[in-house]
Amino acid sequence: MIQTIPKAELHLHLEGAMTPALVRSFARRNGLTLPDNIYDDQDRYIWNDFPEFLNSFDKASAAIRTKHDYADLTCAYLVEQAKVGTLYVEIFCSPTHAADCGLSFDDHLEAVVEGIDRAEKQTGIIGRIIMTCVRHVGPDIAVKVSRETVACGHPYIVGFGMGGNESLFTQEDFYPAFKIARDGGLGCTTHAGEVQGPQSVWDAIDKLPVTRIGHGVRSIEDPKLVETLTRRGIVLEVCPGSNIALSVFPDYASHPLRKLYDLGVKVTLGSDDPPFFFTSLEAEYQRAKDEFGFSEDELLGITRTALEAAFVDEDTKASLLAKL
Repeated sequence: MIQTIPKAELHLHLEGAMTPALVRSFARRNGLTLPDNIYDDQDRYIWNDFPEFLNSFDKASAAIRTKHDYADLTCAYLVEQAKVGTLYVEIFCSPTHAADCGLSFDDHLEAVVEGIDRAEKQTGIIGRIIMTCVRHVGPDIAVKVSRETVACGHPYIVGFGMGGNESLFTQEDFYPAFKIARDGGLGCTTHAGEVQGPQSVWDAIDKLPVTRIGHGVRSIEDPKLVETLTRRGIVLEVCPGSNIALSVFPDYASHPLRKLYDLGVKVTLGSDDPPFFFTSLEAEYQRAKDEFGFSEDELLGITRTALEAAFVDEDTKASLLAKL
């Protein structure tokens, strides 16, 4: 049943979609020798906490060196999602990570666009781009990324967001970058309420022009915040597998996905960095059914919420919604 349910994903970090097999493939292609402690003999990435996860993410990302790599990674992920009924994916793309790999903003963008086009031609799946800044790199670089993103004006870039270490800087520190993006016509989202508590979500929705929150699950700790999210129609990009892997919650029984949904908060399902968290978008929909008791109609509703909250142009959105 899960495979036949149309799906949509709003929370996926491109480098975080790279499997160990792709890491090895890219490393061979680029003549790189990688550290021994990226993944174990069962192809599971090695990390124990959030800072170590970020370090592991960066080590794996270092295997990417060329436009060819980024195009192949993008296409491979989207094609796999199409096989399990996914209609649409918004991909978090980081020019900062691409620069670390030696690629310019334009080369990085061209590669991702190539991958999106190849996947759509092969399967019909539609992909779009949310350019992201990296919180722990700081507000100045965020402004640079935002300016380049808006100046570029590529139709596949539909949003601007922020990931990275929530414990560094404040949401408000990044307001200049988000204002540039909003004024440039882009939808905005930011990570909050994952490692940090509900105050981080308050800071995001009060200080930044966002209509969506990446994760946001710790909002459940503040009833007033839950009511505010519901009233404002703020959408939470929820990634249960990621939350459990990172010990945000000890188990699925204590995860608030169902409670947030029942309280009227708009929620979607995402895989975040799937091979790092031993998950997939299909697995997240399956968990929603098995662990949280969502019916087929409710899962279709979650897909509808994702498509309605997507930053894609209205014509494409209408076409996607018609497929439901």
